[in-house]
Amino acid sequence: MGARNAGRNRGTLAHRARYAVHHPRRVPAHARRALRDAWLRLRHRDHIGYYRAVMASDAARSAEAAVGHNPSREQWARIGRMQFDYLVEHGLRPHHRMLEIGCGNLRAGRLFIDHLEPGHYYGIDISPHILLAAQDTLVRDGLQAKLPHLTLANDLTLAFLPDGHFDVVHAHSVFSHSPRHVIEECFAHVGRVLAPGGFFDFTFDRTDGEEHQVLHEDFYYRTRTLVELAAGYGLSARFMDDWEEMPHRQSKMRLTAMSDRARTVGS
Repeated sequence: MGARNAGRNRGTLAHRARYAVHHPRRVPAHARRALRDAWLRLRHRDHIGYYRAVMASDAARSAEAAVGHNPSREQWARIGRMQFDYLVEHGLRPHHRMLEIGCGNLRAGRLFIDHLEPGHYYGIDISPHILLAAQDTLVRDGLQAKLPHLTLANDLTLAFLPDGHFDVVHAHSVFSHSPRHVIEECFAHVGRVLAPGGFFDFTFDRTDGEEHQVLHEDFYYRTRTLVELAAGYGLSARFMDDWEEMPHRQSKMRLTAMSDRARTVGS
């Protein structure tokens, strides 16, 4: 089910017109979002500043709105559980040290924190509003004794993190909202913080056609583009085919250091 209709360019006027015809009730909300985003882009020229403002606007409605276009509480929990179950089935162990890029309000992070040993979870996000919501999640789920790290980040250079520290790096629905230069910045630096044998899992909006963006919020990439970009920074990419069977519109990829014979943590 991942990346359904992957050949479609959602940024074209023709696609938007067809969408409006088939979903007329969604047009007012889309128009409001387009006007808001245009205003925020005028105020924030860099993408991180712009998307931080988007997150603040969404979080003002609800923390869930900022991590999934206002899903229900049940859907929020279901998507978090799906991320967690998949990663545990694909190598995450309690003793691992994990970095979650774009941790949000801990939709999946709360489950990772509970699974990992105390102090082994490190979550970063560009939004101070959503990190405050993450603290509320910790309290609600009684996870204070797990001593997770929650840190505000202004870029993806990861410069404040130590070399070779993390067995698992995870980014869900981050690159789907990131232009190429932000993804490249992450690829250029994530290998430094990976422990020997560690891996980096991320989701992205996949297209088999022309790469494009919608409202500077949603970005669609060809798999080959990300594979080649990662290779330029010494990272080997594997498309996670079994994720495509999951009830999620994005695709998933795993990166490991080309210098690692082990390739991944866990078999």
